[in-house]
Amino acid sequence: MKVGLIKEIKSEEYRVGLTPEGVAALVTRGHQVSVEKSAGLGSGYSDQDYQQAGADIVGVEQAWDRELVIKVKEPIEAEYQYLKQQIVFTYFHLAGVPKALTEALLNGKTTAVAYETLEDQQGRLPLLAPMSAVAGNMAVQMGCHYLARCNGGKGVMLGSVLGKRHGNVLIIGDGVVGSHAARTAVGLGANVTVAGLFPENAARLQREVSPEIGFIVSEPATIAEHVKNADLVVGAVLIHGARAAHVVTAQMVQTMQPGSVIVDVSIDQGGCIETAHATTHLKPVYEKYGVIHYCVSNMPGAFPRTATMALTDATLPYVLKLADQGMTALSLEPEFAKALNTCQGFITCQPAAEALSLLDRYKSCSELLATL
Repeated sequence: MKVGLIKEIKSEEYRVGLTPEGVAALVTRGHQVSVEKSAGLGSGYSDQDYQQAGADIVGVEQAWDRELVIKVKEPIEAEYQYLKQQIVFTYFHLAGVPKALTEALLNGKTTAVAYETLEDQQGRLPLLAPMSAVAGNMAVQMGCHYLARCNGGKGVMLGSVLGKRHGNVLIIGDGVVGSHAARTAVGLGANVTVAGLFPENAARLQREVSPEIGFIVSEPATIAEHVKNADLVVGAVLIHGARAAHVVTAQMVQTMQPGSVIVDVSIDQGGCIETAHATTHLKPVYEKYGVIHYCVSNMPGAFPRTATMALTDATLPYVLKLADQGMTALSLEPEFAKALNTCQGFITCQPAAEALSLLDRYKSCSELLATL
């Protein structure tokens, strides 16, 4: 198969969809890989590295004009023109990005296979996990940075000082993002509380992360009580394929002390905090009700080398399946059932179709694949 690897052009996005080692794995199996010029530079991989792995270095149009296209982030407006009847494998987050992207995918009859909705046989999201882990670690780091008085924060350190814990961190969500954020915050020496839907998860977190972690059931009254005393609130809510629910209201944010910090990791799915809106690495924060909001929609892009290696480790087995089997993989490999988001001019992810009011263009994955 002819495979294209794209250079990301989203603001301050330096990741790339495959390392040279990943490209070499494709070439070894007989696939022709075309890498867009300078695609890997932001992650520390030169064009020569990819050439030595067996790839051709090409321009943007040639990289997109392939049967299978590999990216990291969803295509942005300048890239809509390249969306045709190819398979595009990347993060899409259709429910949380402009509707125009979905319309471009439908109009181009593009086969959109989304990293974030691919499920393994245990119902886990193996391609979302590595970036969620990076973002969870990073959420606490950013919280520490902006809590400093010189950065506009209230001047509270998240850390242990002579054996005493300082700083209150509330993490809403106990999945991969929440677990990694909790591990980082506890490791620093902060007081950490995690809000989750299922009380039985408390024992898992305390066993796998730290017995120092507090746990509350995620209910409006309970969250409201903890938000007002939090120095850092991390939003880590995920609903598979759908827009995130607002679990922290604007009224709750108004009860926080001035100089407190919110990091909404759910922002690429619309955000789980009512006062949150997407920001970029160039302008990462804004203030609302005296509270600093950090809502960068591609947080792991700040650490592209680590993120690219972790992403390739997770995605490569699925990239190889798509390259080896093409569209047939979507029918034969059960993991791809929920990963397929658009195909043949239809949207196949029902939560995204509902969020975008596109149910008239919806067709189930099984129904659509039966016609191919």
